[in-house]
Amino acid sequence: MNPAQLTVPGSDNFGADRRALYLKLFSGEMFKGFQNNTIARDLIMKRTLKNGKSLQFIFTGRTKSEFHTPGNSILGDTNGAPPVAEKTITCDDLLISSAFVYELDEVLAHYDLRSEISRKIGYALAEKYDRLAFRAITRGARKASPITATNYVEPGGTQIRVGSTTNDSDAYVAANLVAAFYDAAAALDEKGVSSDGRVAVLNPRQYYELIQAVGTNGLVNRDVQGDALQKGNGIIEIAGIKIYKSMNIPFLGKYGTAYGGTTGVTDPGNTGDFVGEALENASDASTGINNDYGTALEVGSKSCGLIFQKEAAGMVEAIGPQVQVTSGDVSVIYQGDVMLGRLACGCDYLNPAAAVELYVGATAPSAF
Repeated sequence: MNPAQLTVPGSDNFGADRRALYLKLFSGEMFKGFQNNTIARDLIMKRTLKNGKSLQFIFTGRTKSEFHTPGNSILGDTNGAPPVAEKTITCDDLLISSAFVYELDEVLAHYDLRSEISRKIGYALAEKYDRLAFRAITRGARKASPITATNYVEPGGTQIRVGSTTNDSDAYVAANLVAAFYDAAAALDEKGVSSDGRVAVLNPRQYYELIQAVGTNGLVNRDVQGDALQKGNGIIEIAGIKIYKSMNIPFLGKYGTAYGGTTGVTDPGNTGDFVGEALENASDASTGINNDYGTALEVGSKSCGLIFQKEAAGMVEAIGPQVQVTSGDVSVIYQGDVMLGRLACGCDYLNPAAAVELYVGATAPSAF
């Protein structure tokens, strides 16, 4: 057979690059992996950063009203209200996840090697993205408002205790969680936070405790019985707060889960290296972090859930999730390709009043 007649499914319109079209498969898989595993991206304010290292957000406080005295000039509030403050979010260094795929391994493998690796790259970026966002919201829940002018102070963050004992197991009691949700909703109302876009992110075991208690905890709803309940989707919202579950929230000193001690939760065994990872020190500038996400000690070991409205935090993205793959001479020299997923972003709290941290124990975690 004449080599010119061979079908080359990887070329683009009979182009010279025999692998040109393979990149699209990888790109799609990476984005699928990222989008399917990040929930924070759609729950907070996201802005694109161009031609700069940081993005400025302006806060405008409230002003006062008064009755007019006939004959007096109207020249504005004597204090120059409303007061204005700013919040600046800086882009962290480039976040990457990569893998080298040896061409011979692809030839010998009986499965789609690139597709599998690309999904895992997407998972890695999504995990870090969510962890940074949730740590920023946790920080905001402990902060005062940027508007601190005398007589014009705006509301700050909220911390709500779950349960009444000093045991970490309070975080898993459905009745405690329901009470905390209603308390949080009332606090957000009192602080003038919009009811639009209110969400909660809980540990999976907390979420399933709520589901099991449907019908006995005041959350009776015909729409969540039967099949929906059995599928683990029985709790849609409490007090107008939509609930999500995630393994990336700060939870009792770890990410997403905690076993032993006073938690009342038994380690199921064989959990691997990535389940229940301890909080790392994510405020060291030498690691590429340019925003303050707090150290493990600052975030603490008593945080057990987040309730917030989309204005609670902002994420700036200089480079959205992107894919890069080597080709040409590089592929020839190394007989394989480097697959790279990358993302340049930064996150911090915006409006503390829109952030609520749930915690257990007698003392609320300190601000940082």
